[in-house]
This record gives sequence, structure tokens and C-alpha cells, in this order.
Amino acid sequence: MLFLVFLTPGKYIPAQNNPALLAHYMPWYQTPENSGYWGWHWTMDHFDPEKTDKNGRREIASHFYPLTGPYDSQDPSILEYHVLLMKIAGIDGVLVDWYGMEDFWDYGILNESTQALFETVGKANLKFAVVYEDQTVKHMIDNNYLPQEQALAHGQQEMSYLEEHWFTEDAYYTIDNRPVLLNFGPQFFLNSNDWETLFAGLPAAPVFFTENTRLAPVASGAYPWPPMWMIASDAYLSQNDLSGYLNYFYQDAKTWDYLIAGAFPGFMDIYKEAGVSEGYGILDAGEGEILQYTLNKSLENNPAAIQLVTWNDYGEGTMIEPALEYGYHYLEIIQDFKANFDPDFVLNHDNLRLPFRIWELRNENKNDPGLNAILDLVFNLIISEDLERATFIVDSLAGTAHTAGDDSQEIPAHFTVKQNYPNPFNASTKLEYHLSQAAAVSISACNLQGQLTEMLFNAHREAGTHSFIWHADALSSGIYFLRIGAGNEVVIIKCLKVN
Repeated sequence: MLFLVFLTPGKYIPAQNNPALLAHYMPWYQTPENSGYWGWHWTMDHFDPEKTDKNGRREIASHFYPLTGPYDSQDPSILEYHVLLMKIAGIDGVLVDWYGMEDFWDYGILNESTQALFETVGKANLKFAVVYEDQTVKHMIDNNYLPQEQALAHGQQEMSYLEEHWFTEDAYYTIDNRPVLLNFGPQFFLNSNDWETLFAGLPAAPVFFTENTRLAPVASGAYPWPPMWMIASDAYLSQNDLSGYLNYFYQDAKTWDYLIAGAFPGFMDIYKEAGVSEGYGILDAGEGEILQYTLNKSLENNPAAIQLVTWNDYGEGTMIEPALEYGYHYLEIIQDFKANFDPDFVLNHDNLRLPFRIWELRNENKNDPGLNAILDLVFNLIISEDLERATFIVDSLAGTAHTAGDDSQEIPAHFTVKQNYPNPFNASTKLEYHLSQAAAVSISACNLQGQLTEMLFNAHREAGTHSFIWHADALSSGIYFLRIGAGNEVVIIKCLKVN
């Protein structure tokens, strides 16, 4: 249901500042390959991911399907894929939905997944912060895991854990040199005094944000969320409802110390189909119009940061992570939005396709340490925004590097050189060339800087097809150029050696 047009697609308002773009991230997915079972957020105790359709698509608890298929939140290749996509899209970091550190239900596993994500985020020079779910305290009390009278003491332990493990990390997102903490609610600690007690044992209280409405005086501000509570479970959120909610929220924000704005692509949950609840209705994405509108609305209000709601909440259908249904469209919108206020951001839509190719190579070559070492190099090249070199290496690893000459004929009528095979190679690789007439042939290897590494061959050869095997055991991993000369003609090809 397309019901509104807020502005011309691809147009953004002038920026007043350079807010951080932070993606709200769910670390709560498990798969048999990594964790030994399908986690609840893929099944919701209703769907069976072991069932597949005619296209090989698994049955999962979502109206949408990730490009990678359902994944595990502790899979290193997935975490790398996600942070590389964020980096290329212009996203500055993550706000992770955190359930605490207790070994209750799946909270302990989610905490481990959060730590794994933060480590990968740090390697990518991105930022991270926590969105604390205090509803967890209620769940533990209701299930006799935590006595009611120990609730505040438990909350203090949670805050001490954050201080000890993450608040002091260089990658932790701060405002005015204080760690930022968001709360999804509050849902249990409902008054300001409770939170002041929770923060009392910390060296300094965090810059604190609550959902929808500022919990004064302890909270410095608030953040918006898709206002699905405004409608019935079988209804569509209207333009007036959404605009009215955001106008009221941002008007209220003018009196706050700080603002974390919010942008989202839409909302379409799976809860009714899963039998979890009656659902929350639908906010139609409008092919990206909602995301463009909420991004612009955020920027109008000069926020410290913009929370992107969400990276990967498949149950509620608010993802911006690439999925089969919309591809890379949402990340392309964010990329264009970023370029609007950051002239140093120059990455493009085509670059967004590279992390998926890296993820494929990781999974196809799990037992090849040499190739994975090269992919580690590719990761670092992308983080340093050297996309040209990163793309060439991935092309080489995938066997799609440019082949010199024309090998479409069985007997070429001129001097041609085929791409070396295998490429990438380990100890040795074979080079094949064809001479239309007898000639003096020379073959040499150069490194990426163009320096001669080795003269491999220099001799007279008759007309016809010839081959040469390059034994490169002693050379380190990297990109090399092979220069093949025949008389006055020269062909140069690129190849990749992995140890």
C-alpha cells in the first residue's frame, strides 16, 4: 500500500551538522551450523527453517529474507559482512539491543554475541553503544530467577558490567566524553530515582536516553521509534499519524540537552502469523519513501546522532540490511544521505556489493588459511577505503580477473596470453600463450609497486601454443604482475599468490 510521497526520491535537506549514523542491531540469531540449533527469532516456535521452498529458501519467522539466508549472530563471516556493509554505506556504528549478562533464557548467549559484534565493530573503526532492555528484570522476577527485592541491586550489577567491559573502550560511542546509554522503555525501572540508583556506583553517569519520552531528570533526552501503538493490529499507519507523532516528538526535544533522532524504512511484523500476538499493524515502506522522509526529519532537528531502526529485526520487518525483497535499496538511500552532509564520503552503490562476495568466498573456502589471510587483507583495504585494490583482489579470488588477449579461438591468429591458472595460486601456476610467428619470448614477474621480482624465462620459441609453469614457492602472498614479451609485443597480466 503506497500512501504518501514526502519528497522527490534522492533529495535531502541541507545539513546543519554531521550527526553520527548508528544502526540499531539485534544480536539474537542462532543456526545449527554455528550454535547447534535454530534460535527462537528464526522460528518463534512456529516456523521450521529446515523446510525449504522450490528456490531453496528456508521457512523463517519473517516476511523478508536476508541475502545470506538465515544466519548466526556469532558467525565471524556474517559479522564481517555486516560491518563492511555499514562502513561502505556510511554508517558510523551500532546500537546493540542488550538483555544483560545473566544466564537466563538466551540472555547469556546474546551477551556473547554482543561481545563478538563489538570486537568486529572495533576492527572496522566503527563505534558501538548499548540499548538496555530493562524488561529483562521483570521476566527474571516473574520466572522466579530473581527476587523482587534484589531488582535494584541486579540493575546496579548490569551497569557495573557495562562500565567494566565496554564504557571505557575507545570504540564506545560518547557525547561530551561520557558513554551513551539508551533504554528500550523504561519497562521495569519506571521512575527517575531508580535509574539514579542504578548509576550511583559508576565513576560518572552515562548520557541517558529513553524511548519516545524523556524520563526527567535522569535522562538527557529521548529517541523515537515507529509508533505502531497508535493503530489497531490490522491497520496501516497513516501519513497523518506518522507525521503527527514525529512533529510532537521533535517539538518536545527542543527543551532537551541532547537528541538521538530516528529513521526507519517501515514496519511489517510476523507476530500474528507466528501466533506470538495479534501484531502491530503495518507502516508501508513506500519503496524507500519512509526512510527518506524520516532521515530528513531527523536532520531538520540537529541531533547528536540518528538511530537507524533497525539493522536486522526480521521479526518486525524494520531491517535496512540487504534482503531479497528490496536488495541494497535502503543502504543506497543511506549512502546518498551521508554524502549530502559529508563531502569526504565518496563510496558508491557498486561498492555495496563487495561484502557479499567476500562472505561467499569465506564460506566456500573455510579450510583454506592462505585464501582467508588474503581476505583479511581485503577487509583492511575496505576499512581504509581502498576499494579499487580490494575489488581487484576479490575479482582475482573469484576467478573473474581480466584475461589478457583473445582466447575465443582455438588457434589464435596473433600473439595472445591466457590468464594464469590456477589464479589465485599457492606454490605454482601455469601460463599459456600463443605465437602467430616465431619470436624471442621473455617472461618476468613484478610486485605491486612495479619492481622486478624475478626474470622467469628468456628464449626463442617457434610459432604455436606454449606453456610455462611459474614456481613461486619462496614468494610471499600478494598481487604480482607477469610481463610476457614476444618480439615487439608485450602483454601484462595480474595474478594473486596466497600462501
